[in-house]
Amino acid sequence: MQLDLTRKVFAVTGAAQGIGAAIARQLKASGAMVAAIDIDDAGMMRLEQEGISLHQADLGSREGAHGAIRSVFETFGRIDGLVTSAGGVRGQAGRPIEEIGEDDWRVIFQANVDAAMWCAQAVAPDMKARGEGRIITISSGAGLRPSLTGIQAYASAKHALVGLTKQLALELGPFGITVNSVAPGFILSNPSTEKQWAAFGDERQKAVIGGIHMRRLGAPADIANAVTFLASPEAGWISGQILSVDGGHA
Repeated sequence: MQLDLTRKVFAVTGAAQGIGAAIARQLKASGAMVAAIDIDDAGMMRLEQEGISLHQADLGSREGAHGAIRSVFETFGRIDGLVTSAGGVRGQAGRPIEEIGEDDWRVIFQANVDAAMWCAQAVAPDMKARGEGRIITISSGAGLRPSLTGIQAYASAKHALVGLTKQLALELGPFGITVNSVAPGFILSNPSTEKQWAAFGDERQKAVIGGIHMRRLGAPADIANAVTFLASPEAGWISGQILSVDGGHA
């Protein structure tokens, strides 16, 4: 099976580095026209050299997200698929619940849930009018079970994103729009994940890898390949699903 996304337009959030950048590149390699969206304009510059359109935006607010999607529409005239890869832990580390402040909690929800909601809201009307579309969220194993990071807001936000994915699948399915999520396992994809991994120490690192059937950590390309399949015509009758791409867990 060869996945061909020729002439399709995809918007990818969180595309400046790591998983988001890998997704943008893989969609482009599969023939799609790709718009990269991220607050980190400088981080996206390498993608522009590869023929990917850049759209700088802060997606944590409805206004910022809608403005970013509007910019993509102005560039390409339509959006066939949206991949919401923006998120992460925003520099936080696991701490006791007593130490968590309001800003600690809210900033992670803004990055992981609000951004996905507002971007999906912005693309939905045109997709509904055309009777087709793909929305793919990037959740996490932390959206299905407790998080290895120990960050309460991150685990809660990813669980919320899984719920949003399933709800949008129900609402948008009658209009020919599929909505699915890819839930990565632990992947060394950016400075934050590398810092988390180093903080585990040798003993815990060995335990994490020992709990993975494939006995290795994932790579951004593993997630990009799964996203590309869900974005393809071949996945046209798959919706409301959370695809764990984690090497297998006991």
